[in-house]
Amino acid sequence: MAELSEAELDELVEQAIVDAYGDDEQMLGLYTMINNNLVLPFTTTILGVEANVESVDVTDSGIVAICARGADRQAIPILDLRLPVPSPAGSEWIAAYRRWAGSERPDWASGLMVDRHPGPSEMRPGAGRAQVPGSARSAG
Repeated sequence: MAELSEAELDELVEQAIVDAYGDDEQMLGLYTMINNNLVLPFTTTILGVEANVESVDVTDSGIVAICARGADRQAIPILDLRLPVPSPAGSEWIAAYRRWAGSERPDWASGLMVDRHPGPSEMRPGAGRAQVPGSARSAG
């Protein structure tokens, strides 16, 4: 997947949250787009170990990827999920969710996450979120 511009990400966010009111509904809108469009399963690396991303789910703390290796399963916040290169089809919706959540996309080429997203206890409604033109979040 080619890197999307801020305007393209804003358009995706707007598509996902067009009928949503409040952060919870907006997150569910983004979850729906990820769930409907992300091609699963795909293999990624978690802490240096290959694992399969089998599904996505939503929790109180956000959207998570359900990852598996053998019989073990673990939910990884999708904001922290390392995407393989090339990224799977539909991963643009993960990028849109990251933009909405105020998370900078990590620099995966170096294998280091250079930017940190706020944890659930640090996030205020609307803090650090994309201001999408024409949305309820927009100042103008």
